[in-house]
Amino acid sequence: MTTDIEVARTVTLKKIGEIADKAGIPAESVFTHGRHLAKLDLDYVEQLRGKPDGHLILVTAINPTPPGEGKTTTTIGLGDALNRIGKRAVVALREPSLGPVFGRKGGATGGGRAQVAPMEAINLHFTGDFHAITAAHNLLAAMLDNHIYWGNALDIDLRAITWRRVADVNDRALRKITIGLGEGENGLPRETGFDITVASEVMAILCLADDLVDLQARLARIVVARKRDGTPVTAGDLQAAGAMAALLRDAIQPNLVQTLEHNPVLVHGGPFANIAHGCNSVIATRTAMKLGDFAVTEAGFGADLGAEKFFDIKCRSAGLTPSAVVIVATLRALKYQGGAPLKNVTEPNAEILARGLASLGRHIENMQRYGVPVVVGINHFAGDTDAEHAQLAKFCADKFGVKAIVCRHWAKGSAGAEELAHEVVALTQKTSNFAPLYALDLPLKDKIETIARSIYHAGGIALSARAEKDLARFEREGWNNLPVCIAKTPYSFSADETLLGAPEGHILPVREVRLSAGAGFVVAICGNVMTMPGLPRAPSANLIHLDAHGRIEGLF
Repeated sequence: MTTDIEVARTVTLKKIGEIADKAGIPAESVFTHGRHLAKLDLDYVEQLRGKPDGHLILVTAINPTPPGEGKTTTTIGLGDALNRIGKRAVVALREPSLGPVFGRKGGATGGGRAQVAPMEAINLHFTGDFHAITAAHNLLAAMLDNHIYWGNALDIDLRAITWRRVADVNDRALRKITIGLGEGENGLPRETGFDITVASEVMAILCLADDLVDLQARLARIVVARKRDGTPVTAGDLQAAGAMAALLRDAIQPNLVQTLEHNPVLVHGGPFANIAHGCNSVIATRTAMKLGDFAVTEAGFGADLGAEKFFDIKCRSAGLTPSAVVIVATLRALKYQGGAPLKNVTEPNAEILARGLASLGRHIENMQRYGVPVVVGINHFAGDTDAEHAQLAKFCADKFGVKAIVCRHWAKGSAGAEELAHEVVALTQKTSNFAPLYALDLPLKDKIETIARSIYHAGGIALSARAEKDLARFEREGWNNLPVCIAKTPYSFSADETLLGAPEGHILPVREVRLSAGAGFVVAICGNVMTMPGLPRAPSANLIHLDAHGRIEGLF
């Protein structure tokens, strides 16, 4: 079987200046990183604000199997297909994290004939954005410990430090650590830990900031600890925001790359959706909407996570109104949700598929709840049967009045997603009655419960004593008008990854809540989800190597 990297290498990429010219971006606003990567000047991005907006299309998905269902691939295929049928479309994606690249799930550049390129560069160091975010985050941690070492003038309670360090790899050994061991010159000993960079509040801030001024203001609002009297200590109190913003000056510029069909793509920012808000940067999305008549973007994992956060956090914060939603579904994932073992999900089984369709139905119902027109894109895999595609399509039409369209963009590129593109164009002619799920003046606890009951169909929530106490504190301190960001497993509507299908009446256990004052939301950590993942028994890193000519092999 031909691998994605082998497919990508069959295409001769155009110089990035040609892609910029195709998108109408002037050469002086393009800062090239070699032949095929570029950043866009923020002054130019700001000048685009006066232009009308194109239609914003969200691509989301059902709850996935562990290998993923091709949501990014479908996003790219749809963008290419819209251009193929004569529309001006720009895709906006998240940047890949090294965690999945070297772990289990793989990269985030699509697959087959529906890829963004150069995939090796994008999946690894790219333009250095994640390194800058990691450095800015850890600079704040160093300045916090340095302040304590030199006398602790702010009277910080060492037991109430909440700012952890980050690294962009899966490393379970760093989840809980002790620092400052040794003599006094090494600092004061205390327990802390690492999160993965994509869970960093700095990542979320970069993805939600409007511009450099907003970026620096948000950084200053980050709460890192509390004083002995219980009042919060911020990055602004530590005089760290300016230096952090300096590290992020280039990282906030959106990145321009191309699809294998030479259409423009903005790849910028990359928070995970299971432990963060799961969307690419507001700056990149707005830029795509200005450059194209259609901006096609994605939100991570299933619609219960990424799409909910896209609507309730990103769209609300940035004032965006989506025109349509594509829900990516695969027969294999629906059979997985119906109870088939992962090793058997490619085998035809109408009965198990019928059980799994309840999961797809839940996602359709949830998306329609937001008032946005919906279409289902069936991402075709080898071994799929026409009969099961028809079974899926009939379910969507009969129960929800929604079309389900088989897409073969992985094998055929844009030609394989033309029908989906035409349906998306048709949906944008309908009125989008978009509205967030909940009002911001609800208490924080009620917002969590609204998501749990309305999106997950839970019977309620169970707050740990610590979470209950912290939510009450956040309310007293005036953070009650923030939206909430749920961190949980992506494989189930519940917090239990083994509870598949469309469960009802389960309880959502909230073990911890974290204030992300700079990003502008409160994170509710549910079940056993970890903000620092671990590597699987046989990580993808085992297969990645260089050949004798220095080319990267084994990268998907």
